[in-house]
Amino acid sequence: MSKALKRIAAALERMAPAPLDAPDFTAAEAFLWHVEPDRLQPVPEVSRVDIALLIGVDRARDTLLANTLQFARGLPANNALLWGARGMGKSSLVKAVHAEVLRQGEGLKIVELQREDLPSVGRLLGLLRGRKERFVLFCDDLSFSHDDQHYKSLKAVLDGGIEGRPDNVVFYATSNRRHLMPRDMIENERSSAISPSEATEEKVSLSDRFGLWLGFHPCTQDEYLTMIGGYCAAYGLEMDSAELRAEAVEWQATRGGRSGRVAWQFFTDLAGRRGVALS
Repeated sequence: MSKALKRIAAALERMAPAPLDAPDFTAAEAFLWHVEPDRLQPVPEVSRVDIALLIGVDRARDTLLANTLQFARGLPANNALLWGARGMGKSSLVKAVHAEVLRQGEGLKIVELQREDLPSVGRLLGLLRGRKERFVLFCDDLSFSHDDQHYKSLKAVLDGGIEGRPDNVVFYATSNRRHLMPRDMIENERSSAISPSEATEEKVSLSDRFGLWLGFHPCTQDEYLTMIGGYCAAYGLEMDSAELRAEAVEWQATRGGRSGRVAWQFFTDLAGRRGVALS
């Protein structure tokens, strides 16, 4: 019996994750959270655009920047949900705001985690709790299906449970859905439930735990063309305005819509054809 117990104990030791070394938070301003094993990977150079190049999202930009500056300065700040039309710069804004806060001389770290890693968020919070640094936890493209239990892990960030959310942590998420789950799924669960008003209360109310809701809507053609004009000015690409407009409108027609992402894709193609490097 003792040999069997020893084998079980040895197997459990192999399964248990090794203690996580204290990260060197001076190595970078941005990190990626990985599990199996738990670790924070420094990101020396973040892929992002300048905040001045984000057109048509002025209200969301100003609100998120003000909230982030408050947080970086040790003042009260809200968790933020950036929701709405795809390709309109939600994740770009989060990264651009972080860069702007750093530019203004405030210390702030950003940690990106994937939706599927939300069950490990408690361990991540334990790692960050009590640190002198301040952290924005960032989850891009967040959404849940009807049988997805990951949303329960998210409450550890938003509410913090009995221990409370660490004072040095705030959570930003982007999603195409305001309530983080499909509308038809909400209606289906309500219609089939014994108590329709309570059927989806737990999941739908998750979005209510974000103090800031910042909506992103499809851009107009003028905003689309202004975005492209901004990219041309920023990278020194000169072109006849009428020719630029015609090509940009044709590009959006082939894509079946307009967005900040479509504007950047057009400009990338244009810059390549014109021999302009995007560095």
